[in-house]
Amino acid sequence: MSNDAPSTVIRPFDPDGGSDQPAEALEALIARVEGEVAELQFTHFTNDDAVALGQLLVQLGVGRNLPIAISICKPNHILFRAALEGATPDNDYWLDAKSRTAQRYSVPSLLVGLRARRNSGRIEDNPMFDTATHAAHGGSFPFYIRGVGPVATVTVSGLPQLDDHKLVVEALRTFHAADGL
Repeated sequence: MSNDAPSTVIRPFDPDGGSDQPAEALEALIARVEGEVAELQFTHFTNDDAVALGQLLVQLGVGRNLPIAISICKPNHILFRAALEGATPDNDYWLDAKSRTAQRYSVPSLLVGLRARRNSGRIEDNPMFDTATHAAHGGSFPFYIRGVGPVATVTVSGLPQLDDHKLVVEALRTFHAADGL
């Protein structure tokens, strides 16, 4: 007979959930996203790469009947943009706001919001964070070049923020594997 106490199962952190979620779940999600940043490093990025990655996201969205909008951009330069059936003009705001956040902080927009929630904080309460132009919601992920840093952002809008983030990560992983990295 074992004297081991039963382990407690911690539900995954839901960024759209309330503030009464366990700190351990928040830290686990932060660690996961930080791991994705470390994993998804590339050796190059061209306009053709942006189009190919955008087309991959379109294929995933169409195949799953997702009402999403997609944007891949460098600062002040849109390289790819698409809106699938069901996307709305509001998604354009979210694409731009999440992308600005990922560009400004050089990490995924989801990670900006999660890190701010440590100790029951919110990035939106920071007077330096302009919610009219930025959004710390999941869905924008910097495109990192190994040894250089972020050179562009890949952004999806139209799903719950964690699902937007997961879709971008899935596409980046597929793109990464196809590139032989």
